Amino acid sequence: MVKTKPGRSRYAHPRLRLLVRRLIGHDSVRGWMFSSARSFAVSFVALSVTFEVLPGEQVTRGALSVAALAMVVLLAGALIQPPIARLTALTGWVGLAVAGLLTQALVLGIALAVVPTVEPFSFSEVFLAAWASAVVAALVNWLFDSSTEEVFFSQVLGQAIRTARRNPVSGPGLLVVQLDGVSEPMLRFAMTSGAMPAVTRLLRGDSHRLRHWHTGMPATTPAGQAVLLHGDEHTIPGYRWYEKSAGKAMVSGRAADVAEIQARISTGEGLLAYDGASVSNMFSGDAPVRTLTVSDPIAPVRDRGAVSYAVGRSGFARSMVLFLGQIIAEWFQGRRQRRRDVRPRVSRSGAFLFLRGITTVLLRDMNVSVVAQQMARGAPVIYVDFVDYDEVAHHAGPSRPETMRTLESLDRIVEFFMDVDTEVGRDYEIALVSDHGQSQGTPFRQINGQTLAEVIFELARQPAKSRADGVETVVDPDEAAKYTSEPWMPANLLLAGAERRNPIVRAARAIARRKQNGGDKHEAIQIMAGGSLAHVYFTDIAGEADADAMADAFPGLIERLACYRGIGAVAVRTNDGSVTAVGEQGSCTMGPRGAISVAGADPLLVYGAEAHHDLFGLFAREHTGDLVVLGELDPHLGEVTAFEELVGSHGGLGGWQTRALLIHPRDWDVPSGALDGLHVHEAMIARLEKLGLRGSSTPVPDTPDSDTRGPSL
Repeated sequence: MVKTKPGRSRYAHPRLRLLVRRLIGHDSVRGWMFSSARSFAVSFVALSVTFEVLPGEQVTRGALSVAALAMVVLLAGALIQPPIARLTALTGWVGLAVAGLLTQALVLGIALAVVPTVEPFSFSEVFLAAWASAVVAALVNWLFDSSTEEVFFSQVLGQAIRTARRNPVSGPGLLVVQLDGVSEPMLRFAMTSGAMPAVTRLLRGDSHRLRHWHTGMPATTPAGQAVLLHGDEHTIPGYRWYEKSAGKAMVSGRAADVAEIQARISTGEGLLAYDGASVSNMFSGDAPVRTLTVSDPIAPVRDRGAVSYAVGRSGFARSMVLFLGQIIAEWFQGRRQRRRDVRPRVSRSGAFLFLRGITTVLLRDMNVSVVAQQMARGAPVIYVDFVDYDEVAHHAGPSRPETMRTLESLDRIVEFFMDVDTEVGRDYEIALVSDHGQSQGTPFRQINGQTLAEVIFELARQPAKSRADGVETVVDPDEAAKYTSEPWMPANLLLAGAERRNPIVRAARAIARRKQNGGDKHEAIQIMAGGSLAHVYFTDIAGEADADAMADAFPGLIERLACYRGIGAVAVRTNDGSVTAVGEQGSCTMGPRGAISVAGADPLLVYGAEAHHDLFGLFAREHTGDLVVLGELDPHLGEVTAFEELVGSHGGLGGWQTRALLIHPRDWDVPSGALDGLHVHEAMIARLEKLGLRGSSTPVPDTPDSDTRGPSL
């Protein structure tokens, strides 16, 4: 029975609602018949066009042969999906991707072997024909439904409804959707421009409230999720850092490092403890169900939504078509920026062409499928991170047209989750949160012709070299950070949750490791930059170096570094526990009890009233650098310099990067004053307690790993 929740509006897209009702309907038999007929028709058209386009004479009896082939494709898909689902549970996430890549060809190969009126194909021909058919099918669906996204959503919703009917779970629940990198001012701008109508209706309908919370430093995903999911404010000083005591670099883009950080911050009482589900996050929140979570690299693939996505009718095959479209769009948009001389800008070729498709298509669709299934099985609390906006904003810019379009897509996803909520047993409250914002600016290297590492090495009067295995080698600063920067997090997410013993995964990880490095190094200097924040460590100085030790070892280094364009301030500890920030025109010193003394012009004044508190708080975190370098804020343009090759960046101070958002139901108990991450974490914990979802384990029925419905071409 379809559930109607009193006092809750669906906010569903009319076309989607109509399509869902037609596909599912109140009569399951009628819905199944319509769905099967549609799948047959689409397969027939796709195969007909494919055989017409491919060279040679493959079909001997025309339309009758193609119809028979389309019918066998549907039957073969239904038969092979269960064993493939079980196989992917053993091979991990990379195996799941391989299954998605090959399932289409396998289904078509079986059908070609069964239907005698179709000429034999080689494997390469079957693979080509299968994916050509998938492309045509995506186009056919687009013509009928204005967007293949509606077909995808309707099929995911249908799967969720079937799961919910088999698992009668009731009671309240909480779904937290993280809009990675979306600042509160940017969300307001998007709503004003009409880019996020579903979220706007939430707020205009007076069911939810929009607040901003201050991230402080570092304004990064690892620090943001550490506090939101675990209530930890002290462990993480940046996206990457160096630990002198252990002599090693820690990088939040490496699964092994994230797993170690998870062990440090976990208390067993995180936000998602007691049967919660973590989806596509950096940390688990102590969830027993962890899907695509970087901190858990050995979780097997047992999520029905993920498996259904990989081998389903409008899952991986459709996503691959859209993935290729994103590559073309990214190439065109990057070329358009160069032709129009849009500034600031960075190169958008190479790996980012693929990263954008991974983030805005493959990872997004996988997340939607997994979350819908977790809602259907009745997980009491779910936390999912969508990195679409953050990924595109890094390279295109936080407010550029292509970046704003990712917000439109995220809005449709939020609306879809509202539709799922009306159909499943639990009554989910939906909250939106971000981990940080983004600020636009010109990269440091474009301003000075050198990277920050090269400048520091030069000022320290030491050659920019690194010693590895006793051999002197020149460090390429860009290459050192290229594959461990935050834009590479989506690729690490897709590798997360894979069995270490899996040979497929071992091969994939070996390729990734060849590309990874911990940061820019010298025998005595470690420079760990992330966005507009950089930590500098002097390994020859034991412990935490203070201003006196720095003056003895490198006279004048701080003052000369602070005078470079693109650097707003250089901060260092003093021997009395204070922190001094040095700028080009003056300095300020912050004492342990909040006292501030200024000599000349205060270099932090331009960053806002909270800058002094934020910088002092950063030095209170573990493993903060001997020097902390802040990217310069241009008060006229509102732009912040990044120490990586990024147009949109975060981590330091200035602009919107520290203004994260929170949208919560209006009856939540949230402090009325200024909010920080710990306030948000405590508000979510308090709400779970009030809903009776915390304090004792509330197991929910599990679901099989496979479905009886197979893929079609």
